[in-house]
Amino acid sequence: MAHLEGVRVLEFSHMVMGPTVGMILADLGAEVIKVEPSGGDKTRTLPGSGAGYFAMYNRNKRSVVLDLKSPEGMGAVRELLKRSDVMVENFRGGALDKLGLGYEDVKAINPGIVYQSCKGFLSGPYENRTALDEVAQMMGGLAYMTGPSGRPLRAGASVIDVTGAMFGVIGILSALLARKDTGQGAEVRASLFETTAFLVGQHIAQGAVTGTPAPPMPERISAWAVYDVFNTADGHMFVGVVSDSQWKALCGAFGLDDWAGDPDMADNRGRVTRREVIMPRLRGIFGALSTEALSARLEEVGLPFAPIRKPDDLLDDPQLAAGGLLEMDLPDGKRVRLPALPLEIDGARLGLRASPPSVGADTADVLAELERD
Repeated sequence: MAHLEGVRVLEFSHMVMGPTVGMILADLGAEVIKVEPSGGDKTRTLPGSGAGYFAMYNRNKRSVVLDLKSPEGMGAVRELLKRSDVMVENFRGGALDKLGLGYEDVKAINPGIVYQSCKGFLSGPYENRTALDEVAQMMGGLAYMTGPSGRPLRAGASVIDVTGAMFGVIGILSALLARKDTGQGAEVRASLFETTAFLVGQHIAQGAVTGTPAPPMPERISAWAVYDVFNTADGHMFVGVVSDSQWKALCGAFGLDDWAGDPDMADNRGRVTRREVIMPRLRGIFGALSTEALSARLEEVGLPFAPIRKPDDLLDDPQLAAGGLLEMDLPDGKRVRLPALPLEIDGARLGLRASPPSVGADTADVLAELERD
């Protein structure tokens, strides 16, 4: 049984954060009805780096087209809200209030509904500002931490949109659990800026603990002597050694007997002070091996390692091929494989029930169901 089977979600959203909330709930088994304008969610036709948004974040949903400015369209929305457990929205503050779909309006229609809003900011001086993933990364300290000094760099994926959506889902599930006892819904808000602040919290804490502000990650003083990207004979490899037992394994695997017997390298603090000795020698050893050969040796002794890959390389990854990719058809007919939700529940992965829908594909069926109810 799907864990959220029987939960109906009405989604008014576009771009990444709101659709991701709906997708996670849908993957968990909820019925998610995506309400779109007559031309469809504009995210469907974004070019460039936005071209994959709709395909990635809208599977397992039903699409209905409703005119929210018409009496008929709003009538259908009200009927759907009466029969829904959750409403998700990520429009600019006040946009849905003008249509009569703000929280108080929806609560009056269905007191038990969980109303989840994806916003740029939570309550405070900034709450009415417009924000995007990149805005939050820049003002929330993540871009500063990602690039070298003077060159702030956004992360290479919509990490704030997606992580913010996860917090939104956590809030929804918590509210649904509370509703079992109270019978009442709740207003749940998740945001981009506060999500970013939470993610850089470890660096804020570092400053508090050490008395020195955290430098950007490319300039960080590593907590470990070996925790870096190395050249191989034919590529690049990240290797980490984060415990004394892993250090012994490294020395044994590469014949570093002198290091294994050196008391100054017996613990991590000692090794960090000898980093200028350790790193050049390891770079020479690793650089003489192919990526495949180095991977095999590191895996054999149980050290953390990772060849540097591009996103498309993951389509050939044997680990993901074991259940981590979902094959689906896009509305334009293209067949694609995209990452599944990174969860197993009772040993099972969460699969595909429906490919991303074409615009309004389920309008007739959903309206007919309302008439039958």
